[in-house]
Amino acid sequence: MLRSLKNIYGFKIHATDGDIGKVNDFFIDQDTWEVRYLVADTGHWLTGRLVLISPASFSGKPRWENNIFPVNLTKKMVKESPDVDVDKPVSRRKEIDVLKYYQWPIYWEPYIGEAAVPKISPVALLEDIYEEGETSHLHSSRKLKGYHIHASDGEIGHVDDFIVDDEKWVIRYFVVDTRNWFAGKKVLVSPLWISKISWELSLVYVELNRDSIKNSPEYNASEPISRKYENRLFDYYAKEKYWEK
Repeated sequence: MLRSLKNIYGFKIHATDGDIGKVNDFFIDQDTWEVRYLVADTGHWLTGRLVLISPASFSGKPRWENNIFPVNLTKKMVKESPDVDVDKPVSRRKEIDVLKYYQWPIYWEPYIGEAAVPKISPVALLEDIYEEGETSHLHSSRKLKGYHIHASDGEIGHVDDFIVDDEKWVIRYFVVDTRNWFAGKKVLVSPLWISKISWELSLVYVELNRDSIKNSPEYNASEPISRKYENRLFDYYAKEKYWEK
C-alpha cells in the first residue's frame, strides 16, 4: 500500500522488551529511493538520542491502526549501538559500524541484489575501503521536505511530503505543493522523472514542464492512492509504469 511518509512521523517503536522511542525521520537512498533507515528519537529514555533502525529489523508490518512499529531489537541492543550524528551527512564508515553491530545486510554490495535472504557482507574488508570522511548517499526526508521543484521552464512548487510503498519501503512519489502558483493544488511526481537534485541549492529538477504539472491529476491526501489513479497519472505523462518494469 502507498502511504504518506510524514503521517508515520511520531509512530511508537516497540522493541521486544518495551518502547524505545518514536519515529523522527527517515533516511532515503538518493540512488534507488529506498528507505534505508528509520530514525528513532529515544526521548527521555536515552536523553533524546537519535538512533538508526534498518527495515531489516522490522518485525512484520507496522500496526497501522495503533501507530506502532514493532522491531526485532532489545532496548539493551539499542542503548549500546554505535553513536551516529544524524544531523550531519552519514559516512560509510559510520554506516558500517552500525551494520556490523546489528549484523544487518550491507545493502550496497552488488551481490546481495534481489536475493530472497540477503547475505551479510564481509564487513571487516569493507572497513578498509572507505575513508573516514566519505559520505553515503543518504538524505533526511525532513530536510528534503521544502526543496523547490524546478520544471524544465521554471519553478513550480516545493516538496511537501513523500509517498512510500509500505511493502518494499521505496519512495514512489514526491508530493508537490504548488500553492504559490496554482492556489494550493497538490500533485505527485515520481522520482523516476527527476533529472537531478542540487543539494547545495535545495532544488529538485524534473523532466516536465510547468503546464503539464499544472494540468496533471490532482492529489487528494484524504484519499488512498489507487492503482486506477496511478494509471491515470502515468498515462497523462506518457511514462513507463514502475509496476510493469
